[in-house]
Parts: sequence; structure tokens; C-alpha cells
Amino acid sequence: MAGATVTTEPTLRVDDIGMRYGDLVALRDISFAAKPGERVALIGPNGAGKTTLLSILAGIQRPSSGRVSLDREHVGWVPQHAAVYRKLSVAENLRLFARLEKVPDVEEAVQRMLAQTRLAGRADDEVGHLSGGNRQRVNIAVGLIADPRLLLLDEPSTALDPRHRERVWEFIGERAEAGTTILFSTHNVGEAERYAERLLVLADAELLFDGTPAEFVALAGDVHDVEAAFVRFLHARGH
Repeated sequence: MAGATVTTEPTLRVDDIGMRYGDLVALRDISFAAKPGERVALIGPNGAGKTTLLSILAGIQRPSSGRVSLDREHVGWVPQHAAVYRKLSVAENLRLFARLEKVPDVEEAVQRMLAQTRLAGRADDEVGHLSGGNRQRVNIAVGLIADPRLLLLDEPSTALDPRHRERVWEFIGERAEAGTTILFSTHNVGEAERYAERLLVLADAELLFDGTPAEFVALAGDVHDVEAAFVRFLHARGH
């Protein structure tokens, strides 16, 4: 007997998104979708529109045109600069944001995130006294406190040393394995190659590539990694 076909609805669908600021075109006709558990990296030169796109998906800005299809109640947002309160403890921050997100069981959510971030031993420490890596884990935990289906991260490992960067990505990877869709921007192209299953390449306000890291390398010709492919790709476009 033939098995039933299993279809997985996208967590996120973007159709022809455009963004203008007066005469400046920040985004032009961006379209893509992302599935549950998928890790998608958004890369491109400065000014390509990466942060603008993420802020639209997070509901911070409204696009000038196009449509975003997602469940707003199940989106977690982690901006580049930590949104946590330095004078509050780790647990107090998580408790505050759990209440703001109207999480049904605040204490359960706090304990869950402390365990997942491996920060239970730092629960009573002021966030301002933590290392940069641990602060970023708290920042990501705030984005995950309501157990979202989609997690948006803007440069999640900026300024972290290799050890803390590895811990942050381990944490993010565990969330993806549990079914959370991960969409992150990064200037570290090697990081995108290592941690993403798909690349979205933005340049000149347009989405110019959507595919796997291996496909992107193959598109560039005789190079062997995403960073070299990215440099050649931008050079060909005059960057």
C-alpha cells in the first residue's frame, strides 16, 4: 500500500516584498519561503537590505508593497544589539519578557530557557556582569521565551570570541532540530556556510540567490568555499 504524502506548510512565506524610503529603494520584489526546522542565512554587502527585511518580518516596519505570510504570535526577534536590561538578573529579564509575551506559565518558561541556554547557574547574576557571549544567550532566550515557530536573528554572533560563538550556534542549532525555523543575517560568510542549510544573497536591494551553500559555490566556478564565491559574486556586480 502506498504511503500518504506528507506535506509541510512553510513557517514563513514572503511574496514580492518591496520597501522604499522616498526615492531610495531598500528592497525590491523579495520572495522566498522557509520550512519548519530550516536554518536560513541572509548575507549581502552593507546596505543590501538585510536588517530592513528582518525588521519587516518581525513586524517592526510595514513594507511598501508585497505580502508576508506568518503567524505573528509565534515569531521571536533577536536584534543585533541586546534588548535585555543590564541591571536586572538573567531570571528577572526572562520573567519580564515572558509576561510581556503573555506566556501562560511564566515560571515554567523561565526555567525552560535557563536550562536550554545552560545559564541556570547564572540565573541571579545581573546581565550587565555577564560576558558578551552569555549576554547574547540571554538575548536569544528572550526571543525564544514564547516558544516561537520562527526565530529571526540580526548578526547573532557579532563581537563574540570563537568559544562563545560556538555555544551560541549550538543553542540555535538545538532549536532548529526541535522544529523552530531559523532566519539569521550575518557578515561572517564562513559562519553562514557552516550553520545554514540555505543562503539568501541580497545585493542592490534584490534577492539574487536562493539555494544551498554548495549550489552557491558551484555557481561561482573554480572556487571551493562560500566566502570565495561571495567575493567573486559581488565583484561581478561591481561591489
